[in-house]
Amino acid sequence: MPEEQLFKTEARRTRTEIAEALVAAAEEIESGTVDLKNESERQRVALPERPLFEVELERLTDSETGEMRYELEYEIRWTEAGAA
Repeated sequence: MPEEQLFKTEARRTRTEIAEALVAAAEEIESGTVDLKNESERQRVALPERPLFEVELERLTDSETGEMRYELEYEIRWTEAGAA
């Protein structure tokens, strides 16, 4: 299945700033419409009533340096109605 990235943003933030962004996102998710925006793009998406919610924690180890990196991901997934 081909992937088309519609929006992406990445920035170093404090834990407090991340928590505030997640609280704001939670309020939008609960309302059913999420606005994603940065300096140059904006996307608005409507969420269905019961999407799939996934939480994933990964530890990745660099094969050359042995440095460990962690990723904590929250993912909401759904299928468009009528999509084949």
